[in-house]
Amino acid sequence: MEATQFLAIQTETYKLGFIGAGKMAESIAKGAVQSGFLPAPRISTSIHSNPARRVAFESFGVKVLPQNRNVVEESDVVIFSVKPQVVRDVVLELRPLLTKDKLLVSIAAGTKLKDLQEWAGHSRFIRVVPNTPSAVGEAASVMCLGGAASEEDGELVAKLFGSVGKIWRADEKLFDAIVGLSGSGPAYIYLAIEALADGGVAAGLPRELAMGLASQTVLGAASMASKTGKHPGQLKDDVASPGGTTIAGIHELEKGGFRGTLMNAVIAAAKRSRELSQS
Repeated sequence: MEATQFLAIQTETYKLGFIGAGKMAESIAKGAVQSGFLPAPRISTSIHSNPARRVAFESFGVKVLPQNRNVVEESDVVIFSVKPQVVRDVVLELRPLLTKDKLLVSIAAGTKLKDLQEWAGHSRFIRVVPNTPSAVGEAASVMCLGGAASEEDGELVAKLFGSVGKIWRADEKLFDAIVGLSGSGPAYIYLAIEALADGGVAAGLPRELAMGLASQTVLGAASMASKTGKHPGQLKDDVASPGGTTIAGIHELEKGGFRGTLMNAVIAAAKRSRELSQS
């Protein structure tokens, strides 16, 4: 197999570079450093225009180099974290430096492995769909290995993204649906938190208390679903006693089409992801 031609990356000493210094790159880098997974001096990026991005990365010890090419030269693992509309140009520009001894990773939304591999000139590539809670160590990420990425490469990337949350492995054909659920999903939950807090205020609570209760309630409910392994329907039933307050609230949500609306949101975002990946 092609993968066996490549040198294994030394997990204890490898250097990580980010091409693209946006919020997601910052979240992943900061999470890796704060979890103790990777020392900051082994991480680098390049800032071209926005001084605030330089400050953000330097604040937790990441090296900021003059150009993208310097980042690639310095790194064993290179993460492309640029906007989808520029990823092609960026990979093609750096192609002469993207040697087969480097493991390439893309978190660019909607950009398929076959295209990434063609632009880079080799298929030691891994595609990852993370989400923004990586900033607080609670990401939900999914990855798919390219043609020449070894199992060892996969384990390295799983550990890196595992340092900022949980990571799953799935076939790339599922990625549009994954974007619709976990990629866009945090925004749906932020809307729910805001609405819960507004409801609290409407019922007479001070704003600060309502927001704190709403945020912690969502966090606690998610933890219950994640850690107990119980079906969410069962957890819901456990709270809803006969003729009580919770079932009255649930009745209103059902009348408003709450579940169908959330399902539609995931499907709409997945559809949009598919459109973007084909454009």
